[in-house]
Amino acid sequence: MKFVIQRVKNASVTVDNQLVDEIHQGFLVLIGVSNSDTKEIADKMIKKLIGLRIFEDADGKTNLDIKAVNGELLLISQFTLYADCRKGNRPSFINAGSPAEANDLYEYIIEECKKEIPRVGKGIFGADMKISLLNDGPFTIVLDSEELFGK
Repeated sequence: MKFVIQRVKNASVTVDNQLVDEIHQGFLVLIGVSNSDTKEIADKMIKKLIGLRIFEDADGKTNLDIKAVNGELLLISQFTLYADCRKGNRPSFINAGSPAEANDLYEYIIEECKKEIPRVGKGIFGADMKISLLNDGPFTIVLDSEELFGK
């Protein structure tokens, strides 16, 4: 599982020029699910996401987590995070999770995050989404479950 986390001042997602969801200060998270991911891996990734201390405290140090700043989440499914570009110029997505299983894990992540964060927005799984954001910093972090947990 991969999370690309962007600290944002605001972010939104639209489909067919219609606003689907938006957040203010918080994280825009692009979520890639592989064919070997599980709810246990998702739980570990969520815990790491919620605990990241990358918001500034009163002294200007990145020392606060998303809860401390009443931050919001916008969670977007992004199978292209599993693009394999080793051969040729056309990416392969063989390592991305099947749509049904990936959607189940994506929805699971959303519901689990809602237990921790009052405002959780989301995109539409499989849709041609347009994402807008004002990156704060910019501050972007990539969490990869294989690197973090060996899975």
